[in-house]
Amino acid sequence: MKFKNLGVVALLMMALVACQKEPAKPIVSGEIWPDNEGVHVNAHGGGVLYHNGTYYWYGEHKSEKTSSALVGVMCYSSKNLTDWKNEGAVLKVVDDENSDIVRGCVLERPKVIYNEKTGKFVMWFHLELKGKGYSAARAGVAVSDSPTGPFEFIRSGRVNPGKTPVNMDEAALAAMDSLNLEDYKEWWTPEWYKAIDKGLFVKRDLEGGQMSRDMTLYVDDDGKAYHIFSSEDNLTLNIAELSDDYLSHTGKYARMAPAGHNEAPAIFKKDGKYWMITSGCTGWAPNEARMHSATDIMGPWTKHPNPCVGPNKDLTFGGQSTYILKVPGKKDAFIFMADIWRPKHPIDARYIWLPIQFQEDGTPFVEWMDSWTMDWFDQK
Repeated sequence: MKFKNLGVVALLMMALVACQKEPAKPIVSGEIWPDNEGVHVNAHGGGVLYHNGTYYWYGEHKSEKTSSALVGVMCYSSKNLTDWKNEGAVLKVVDDENSDIVRGCVLERPKVIYNEKTGKFVMWFHLELKGKGYSAARAGVAVSDSPTGPFEFIRSGRVNPGKTPVNMDEAALAAMDSLNLEDYKEWWTPEWYKAIDKGLFVKRDLEGGQMSRDMTLYVDDDGKAYHIFSSEDNLTLNIAELSDDYLSHTGKYARMAPAGHNEAPAIFKKDGKYWMITSGCTGWAPNEARMHSATDIMGPWTKHPNPCVGPNKDLTFGGQSTYILKVPGKKDAFIFMADIWRPKHPIDARYIWLPIQFQEDGTPFVEWMDSWTMDWFDQK
């Protein structure tokens, strides 16, 4: 009987071990993140889409010595946000010199959203034409039937030509119309900043469309999607509504923080309030993060202090925001994503992923953690 009892106990213990959940893998910001082939994930300036139980991480493919696009947009898939399978380049640059996405162009900040109505996966990105520096300031769009591509490039261009912002009333538009570029040839003066605030560059770019550089996408609770991007030579953020199929703009857009020098927008919504984390404009070098909030995505937006807490907080832990992921199935679970750029060795750029926490009054903050797991959201 004793031996039989021991056998039963052993079987029960084996069953218990088999049922135990595998420990969650740690997320360690700033380190090498190997994919399923043991190679550092190459998806910079990107974002994550959750679809049918799988996460898809899209980002820029960086090369050894240049940040120009030599490959295109990469995709990695995961079930748990820590084990990533390389799905390859889902939007490839081409060798046709007449194409906007010819090899050697600048293709940055790709984001992908899913359209419930059309069943299509839509990608938007910042595009600069090959050999033109950062003067084109275009938004590019591509579409696919599958989250792992291939994505078909549709077009690129400036945004909302001939359209004025919805948050400029008749008096503001009249004041803008009275501005003339030739009166402000000297940049960075107090008078020039005031003119920018009043719409000097909106007027400058009105006919051809507004400039579009660092960007993100956001799908609201009602299914409406928005393209949020740095405009007016990175001086002002634009929040532009997308069409029902997400493939174009409706013409409705608002300016946010005019003349405020914001880029790298990342947005999320909690308890009916929108929160946006951005960076200043210091090229590849990190700077202090900014944060704004609004109860309407078109504004008005309120500025808040730096949301970062902990070592190197004044430099966003050495990184720059790129996306905020809402984790499905977990209450109030959001992940702040940022890039640690390495311009001299672009392929070695690293990632920062940290959970967003909330003060008692609901204000978000991002605290540095050397290491954490997805279980953190279950323990808070």
